[in-house]
Amino acid sequence: MRTYQYRIMGELGRQLARGLLRLRMGYIDAAEELIALIQPDEQYPYEFVVFRITGYKPRGGHEDETLAGEALREDLQTLILDLCDSFDYGVGLSTQRVFDTETLASHFSVSTKTIQRWRKQGLVARRMIFPNGKRRVAFLEGSVERFRSMRPTQIERSGRFTQLTPAERDDVIRRAQRMAARCDCCLNDVAKRIARKTGRALETIRYTIRNHDKMNPSEAIFPKLTDPLDEVTKNVLYRSFLRGVPVAELAKRHKRTRSSIYRVINEMRARHLLNLEIDYIYNEEFDAPNADQVILASVPASQKKTRPAKPPKDLPAYLASLYKVPLLEPPQERHLFRKYNYVKYKADTLRKKLDLNHVRMADVTRIEALMVQANATKNQIIRANLRLVVSIARKHLASGAQNLFELISDGNLSLMRAVEKFDYSRGYKFSTYGSWAIMKNFARSVPRERYRMGRFMTGQEEALEIAAGLATYDPNEASLPEIRESLDAVLAQLSPRERAILIGHYGLSDMGESATLEELGRRLGISKERVRQIEIHALKKLRAMLSPDRTMLMR
Repeated sequence: MRTYQYRIMGELGRQLARGLLRLRMGYIDAAEELIALIQPDEQYPYEFVVFRITGYKPRGGHEDETLAGEALREDLQTLILDLCDSFDYGVGLSTQRVFDTETLASHFSVSTKTIQRWRKQGLVARRMIFPNGKRRVAFLEGSVERFRSMRPTQIERSGRFTQLTPAERDDVIRRAQRMAARCDCCLNDVAKRIARKTGRALETIRYTIRNHDKMNPSEAIFPKLTDPLDEVTKNVLYRSFLRGVPVAELAKRHKRTRSSIYRVINEMRARHLLNLEIDYIYNEEFDAPNADQVILASVPASQKKTRPAKPPKDLPAYLASLYKVPLLEPPQERHLFRKYNYVKYKADTLRKKLDLNHVRMADVTRIEALMVQANATKNQIIRANLRLVVSIARKHLASGAQNLFELISDGNLSLMRAVEKFDYSRGYKFSTYGSWAIMKNFARSVPRERYRMGRFMTGQEEALEIAAGLATYDPNEASLPEIRESLDAVLAQLSPRERAILIGHYGLSDMGESATLEELGRRLGISKERVRQIEIHALKKLRAMLSPDRTMLMR
């Protein structure tokens, strides 16, 4: 659903969009008739609005609310578009002539920007499926005539203002050709200069140049404007935008208009969202009329006054700080899990309506904001349950498994997956489900790690002998294969994760390619800081192993 000025109008739009198909066409026509009656400076009761559209009085406690005319008119336009998108509204369903934006602009001899301004002033637009199968903004002939009767002077003035004589049009084209040949300018820059010199509107100049290029492709002033961008160029453009390159600079670099650059950026953002995997546990509560007010409300306050738990004495300071985060009470836990799944449900619902041929920035921004909100809620749940991972990891540490940090890192991944799969509606506590998921993962990973340590690691005595040899070897006498063999034997004393980090960071593999800590973190599924800690720990182990004191003992 699109964004509404009034939340109750958004609720009305959702209710009408779920109504019978045969009634939705009537709702659209009634909303358009209501728009013609609305005065921007007046106030209108919500009950009046609902009755004019549906023929029934509303129920739900909003009957006494009043809506400002200007905002109400915008919401009615939005409601019409949402109703059009709720079913297959084809052009053939209308008995009137249907215009798209470009056809209507040509009909009145104005630019498409002028049509967009008219929409804000009351020209009712719909979203219909055209014969080519694409859903686009459309205008019924009756809607156009109604707007013409409301603003005849404005329409006539707009038509006169954009009409250039043949001599003026030729002069604009000559100026544009000369400027484009002299300097590396985009369409907007050229149009601005010509508009200042001729006194004509910027949009008029821009429309004239684009129309010339469209009608004369072999003599186009900006030929790239008519050529579609390939996928490689789109990806390069989008990555440049993410790195902070301004849109104006990208338009100049690719000789495109800023609006076309924005369209590419929005298309790439939409593609990323369409490829994103959004999993959630659906609940009937999500479709309730007041779902937003109830589910997105603040977290319930704690009913108990409890002191922060004391961490075990042998825990490092970083892990001890986890015990300062209070545990979630059952109402709080249910609220957060319901919110987490509901926000992802809303994002997935909006994502299904994305059309790569007509991407709206507001829709993409809304979906991205919902995903950020979902991640924030997930992190809140995880922080409150991290001590659960520490507690279970300490128990497995006693059985001779990996070090504590490795177990916690592995357990955190299990905790994250458990948050995504937990169904709060069954009434169980998350700690029960999360503990089971973490222990099940440890039951697989700990024996596997033991097997690797026993099967592939070199004995400690052999490592010390190699260390003694490395401490006294002559680089002029030792061959590279011998050094490599000794190095591999020493690295074998490290854990698999420590080995992977040192080999990857210092380029010790056969390929000789080194990686940054951040890249290694992405490969191993841990943070950059955690990679740094593991690297320091591994280097300390190697220094202790290769220290002169220890090698002397081997002699």
